[in-house]
Amino acid sequence: MRKTFISTLVELATRDRRVLLLTGDLGYTVLEPFAQQFPDRFFNVGVAEQNMVGLAAGLADAGFLPFLYSIATFASLRPYEFLRNGAILPQLPVRVIAVGGGFEYGHAGSTHHGLEDIGVMRLQPGLAAIAPADYQQARSALLATWDWPQPVYYRLGKDDRNLVPDLDGRFAAGQVQCLGEGRDVLLVTMGSIAREVVAAAAALRAVGIDSTVAIAASLNPAPLEPLAQLLAQFPLAVSVEAHYITGGVGSLVAEVIAESGCGCRLRRCGVSRLPDGVSGSQDYLHTRYGLSKTQIITTVKTALQNSARQSAAPSGGKPC
Repeated sequence: MRKTFISTLVELATRDRRVLLLTGDLGYTVLEPFAQQFPDRFFNVGVAEQNMVGLAAGLADAGFLPFLYSIATFASLRPYEFLRNGAILPQLPVRVIAVGGGFEYGHAGSTHHGLEDIGVMRLQPGLAAIAPADYQQARSALLATWDWPQPVYYRLGKDDRNLVPDLDGRFAAGQVQCLGEGRDVLLVTMGSIAREVVAAAAALRAVGIDSTVAIAASLNPAPLEPLAQLLAQFPLAVSVEAHYITGGVGSLVAEVIAESGCGCRLRRCGVSRLPDGVSGSQDYLHTRYGLSKTQIITTVKTALQNSARQSAAPSGGKPC
């Protein structure tokens, strides 16, 4: 979705001279359309993400709309204090394009696995955090948020070929996009792993388990009320994310359940242990950490069985 995002940014830059693009020496074969059309508005700052954020904050304060491009881990963690102090606290319109969340840079090793970026970004109430599910939704999200007055964090995948069936690029800030009308289980997800979740939902439907998939592309502003209304309709929710289970969409769902007081049970499916240094393809690492389609199906079936047993337990029985 990164190429679609950049091509859309080119469209926006054509009509608004405030739009700038900065990179930390990354994005070759992706950023050229912008760099070639707007060479005076493209800056390669080198491997210096903290400086890139500082420069962007100054440019934003001067009236520009700077977009910063880097790999998710380097875009979120390395310059985090600079983002907080330089862009978020003064509410400057800095936009961070964070590519390759989860295990998309699988072969590059643990330092490149973006497993905590949404968690740390969602902590900041003054920062919008957006994680599109496919390239059409990434375009819609950019068109909806590019000129917001506050800073924005975009978590983008690398896939510009595959789409989430029936999503059709739908995006709205503070909302979720629902696929299906099943009532057995609610599957809540974010980002490019949504395709695996939708595929798992189709396989579950074939064996008589009907689900609704809720795609939470807008993590901040968070879809608190829409999620609360959805969760109240289900006995069980399963969150699925290429992220640590702490801080991401699973934590968001848990927070909504706790604060709304609904009786929905939750099973979080994500990365629950420290990476052990093993690298490999994204598919290999999804399997290694329980995020493949087959494993999502198993997780949902097990969670449904556990939920049924807990519901049937007599009062005063074994606690959840």
